[in-house]
Amino acid sequence: MRIATWNVNGLRARMDFIIHWLKSRAPDVVGLQELKLSEEDFPHDDFRALGYHAVVHAEKSWNGVAVLSRTPAEAETRGLPGREDDGARLLRVRVAGLHFATVYCPNGKTLDHPDFPRKLAWFDALRDYLAGVRGDAASVIGGDFNIVPAALDAWQGDAADGSIFCTAEERARYRSITDLGLTDLYRHLYPNEQKFSWWDYRGGAFHRGMGLRIDLLLGTPAVVSRVRSVEIDREYRKKKEGNIASDHAPVFADLD
Repeated sequence: MRIATWNVNGLRARMDFIIHWLKSRAPDVVGLQELKLSEEDFPHDDFRALGYHAVVHAEKSWNGVAVLSRTPAEAETRGLPGREDDGARLLRVRVAGLHFATVYCPNGKTLDHPDFPRKLAWFDALRDYLAGVRGDAASVIGGDFNIVPAALDAWQGDAADGSIFCTAEERARYRSITDLGLTDLYRHLYPNEQKFSWWDYRGGAFHRGMGLRIDLLLGTPAVVSRVRSVEIDREYRKKKEGNIASDHAPVFADLD
């Protein structure tokens, strides 16, 4: 079983690219983020033609999350309880024996921006929500966390500490989530490797290796015990047949 997460940075702009990836990698369940379209405009028929069902929580022009799956999924939660004003950022479904959540976590912009404390409050609400559902045996939460878990996950290493995505406050929120019994599937298999999932479009960051690892798949012990491999799909951060990639690479894990 292959599960995946991908911030597509605009579904309409990336549709041909996403189709190429789905045909090539054939995930069974994938959480998408940053759709940037309304639910009415979501292209269900295009995904259905590829064999995928879709559950969507979206809003016009901003944010937006969806789950694509080979078998039908049942929506459990649409939107982070208590933080609805922050937009369509969380969707949790029951699918293929898993409770699978996809999240597009707030960016925060800069340390002195009003969005930064709102980001921290959003993560506090996410922790509280996950604490309420952590009894579910096989659970995955994947998405764009907009937090760099550790210095190893930033191209600048320790020099990035204290900057946006790398502050003590953000990392404390991340730990409060993993402390609920969730494990970073990539880091579980590769504790010492430095690979990134996001690169700025500007300044040749991708080719210069100036990235961050902010796109994560977290799983409960029942999921961790099934993990065979995890890949940050860097190949799909490159152009494909003239189509421009998202600034995020997909991340996928293969489970027994």
